Amino acid sequence: MLLIISFIFIFYIIYILYQHFYPTPNISPKDKYIFISGCDTGFGHGLAIKLDKQGFNVLAGVFDSDNVTSLREKLTSRATVFRLDITKQEDIEAAFELVTQKTQVLHALVNNAGIVTSGYIDWIQVDTVRQLMNVNFFGHVTMTKRFLPLLIAKRDSRVVNVSSICGFISLPGSAAYCASKYALESFCDCLRREMRPWGLRVSIIEPGTMQTAMTERLEQSLKNVWLQLPNDTRKRWGEQFFDKSFQLVINSAFIRYSEDPEKVIRVLEHAAISTTPYIRYRPGWQSSLFFYPLSILPCWLVDKMFSLGFNACPDGVKHQLLSE
Repeated sequence: MLLIISFIFIFYIIYILYQHFYPTPNISPKDKYIFISGCDTGFGHGLAIKLDKQGFNVLAGVFDSDNVTSLREKLTSRATVFRLDITKQEDIEAAFELVTQKTQVLHALVNNAGIVTSGYIDWIQVDTVRQLMNVNFFGHVTMTKRFLPLLIAKRDSRVVNVSSICGFISLPGSAAYCASKYALESFCDCLRREMRPWGLRVSIIEPGTMQTAMTERLEQSLKNVWLQLPNDTRKRWGEQFFDKSFQLVINSAFIRYSEDPEKVIRVLEHAAISTTPYIRYRPGWQSSLFFYPLSILPCWLVDKMFSLGFNACPDGVKHQLLSE
């Protein structure tokens, strides 16, 4: 058995090295249109600039109207930048009309727009869960369905969806975000299998914590969730529990050593323009070396590891134990 495992490991290392030194060629950018949502900052912003420099016709959707002009100034005249809220059907229809005025064939749709909210299930509002699902899941589903006719107008087009490690492992305090990403992952797998006869490629990007605006706002976001809780909920959990949870998150190695977003932009680029894109990409050490291996361990063991990593006790539980 050890010999077989060693052989598999050596073969995998050889395969990785071969891919590194002999990468597959990219497609020609000539007359290729690539639609990217969520280009205000971060991954989408960087990808739009990178693909535009290579000669692709970039169609960049931004959420904030103020970012339309600033991004347009960074791109060539080939690119088209426009306001897009993927939760609004009228915005999607306007984008579809804009795109069809330019082309009837879309090479790639990169669903990158997304939001994140943290907090225990007992802390977050149902409306918050709906909001995350509307952006991170239903928005991407609607975009994909609307632009699917343009994508399957030729073979070898692709849909690239930005998911997360939270699409394959459920982290305490991230229920709403994890639910939206798990749903997206399932949608991607179904889409890939259903559209195989059309030659549509579907890739999923699963990064860990990256140095983005979301990460920078995390500390204040956590405080806001706690401060907006009803008094009875805060009393049930206790200030001490929140303080320990808060310190655990913001001082964790995954936040303190959040990774370079360029790692995600590189794999997005590969998924969009490589002749052989992968089904799943796990950029960075957090996703590939820690969270993915953790996700395939037995559930009881992962539960135990989480409980050992954080042993704070809510005030409500303390009162129950004292009354027994």
